[in-house]
Amino acid sequence: MNYRTLGRTGLQVSEIGYGAWGIGKGAWIGASDDESVKALNKAFDFGLNFVDTALVYGDGHSEKLVGKAIRQRSETIYVASKIPPKNYQWPAKRGVPVREAFPADHIIASTEESLKYLGLDTIDVQQFHVWSDEWVGQGDWLDGIQKLKKQGKIRFFGVSINDCQPENAIRLIETGVLDTVQVIHNIFEQAPEDRLFPACEQRQVGVIVRVPFDEGSLTGKITPDTRFDPADFRNRYFRDDRKRQVY
Repeated sequence: MNYRTLGRTGLQVSEIGYGAWGIGKGAWIGASDDESVKALNKAFDFGLNFVDTALVYGDGHSEKLVGKAIRQRSETIYVASKIPPKNYQWPAKRGVPVREAFPADHIIASTEESLKYLGLDTIDVQQFHVWSDEWVGQGDWLDGIQKLKKQGKIRFFGVSINDCQPENAIRLIETGVLDTVQVIHNIFEQAPEDRLFPACEQRQVGVIVRVPFDEGSLTGKITPDTRFDPADFRNRYFRDDRKRQVY
């Protein structure tokens, strides 16, 4: 396994991370909990040491499984989680004030809930699960983040950028308060290379790439005949002629 420094955090993280949305059972159907924990441990055996989860993934179920697997290990495993917007709006709508999405009390309560599910004392990277650069300079969200850092409940702060809006965090990056950015980047989506990645490099903001395999299409295992449970997120993602296009 190869490792990189995650921006100014100084964390030495594996180049391959474990995205734990699929094990939460909220939107991906099929995996058993035992299978999920075994998969996490197998990844750890190969040297993976970075897991990205979220409170909203199965309403804490993903965090429970991640925490269970980590507590079985002796080596250091870094955890990134995410706080859902209080108004549950993805992506953030223009004109909606930040107090409706990330007031300080919601940030603190959500983080404490995640820590309970994980069974850990600290979250290495706590992220907002959505962001709008309209929110820079608004609200009391930064007070909440700083309080959590001071209490030792989180180490670093990041945001997960809206789908297909890679420039919608550049103002926040320029403020200097951000430690990491999470963004979609794969062979289909390369817009972050234009402005976002240079801005992150200039400010030493760590980049966490999500959907590198386009929800599975780039693994080669999605064929025109692949079928998903009607409640599975991928049933909507690979709608119409999408499966044939990526095959």
